[in-house]
Amino acid sequence: MASCTIVSPVTATNNPIGDKVGKSETGCIFYVGGLSSGIVMNKNYGIVEAAQNGGITKIATVDVETTNYIIFTKKTLVVTGE
Repeated sequence: MASCTIVSPVTATNNPIGDKVGKSETGCIFYVGGLSSGIVMNKNYGIVEAAQNGGITKIATVDVETTNYIIFTKKTLVVTGE
């Protein structure tokens, strides 16, 4: 099974990047584009969950890592901040 991972920026703010990192992961079946299209496995997937997982109250950047397989896609939101 082959895969390809792409990291893309989603947004950035004027807040300092800081040393905290939070992640939110989900799997998508029949992914066609966007942050969470297709059938999403994790209902809590999103920027809020990533910030909570990293203990972040001031978000600086948000990136999305997309790993594509044949009909399955793994999405990881990576949030940095303080």
